[in-house]
Amino acid sequence: MHNILDTPEKTAILNTNYIGDLGYIYKDEPFIVPVTYFYDEAQNNIICYSGNGHKINALRKKKSVSLCVSDINSVSDWKSVLVQGKYKERSGSGAKSILHKFSLGVKKIILMKEQKELNFINQFTGKVSGNDIPVIFTIEIDDITSKRR
Repeated sequence: MHNILDTPEKTAILNTNYIGDLGYIYKDEPFIVPVTYFYDEAQNNIICYSGNGHKINALRKKKSVSLCVSDINSVSDWKSVLVQGKYKERSGSGAKSILHKFSLGVKKIILMKEQKELNFINQFTGKVSGNDIPVIFTIEIDDITSKRR
């Protein structure tokens, strides 16, 4: 068996999951945090959003970012996809449209995988506190690599 996934397998992993580990650099130190995401295959990017804070401040300074998404069944049966790209902050009506696509996409995946029907974005992603306006961003994909065992 090959250790690398083919393109349809990589796409399937990204299309059927909604939580990944976001890697970024802040002050020359690596950080990894879980994020809710949606893979927009048509635009070849990853949609995310977050409140202002450490992650957004870091991404605004160093735009290189990675997202790891894994399907793990056991220690000897797993698939992992690594997306590498650039952080791109979105604003205005375009950002609202992107956030809507994110919300619909993630709700569809949750319904398919977990048989749960959710109505509100805060049911499946971190809450943005108080009057904080969420920062909508995309990861503009440069490369997608993979491994399997």
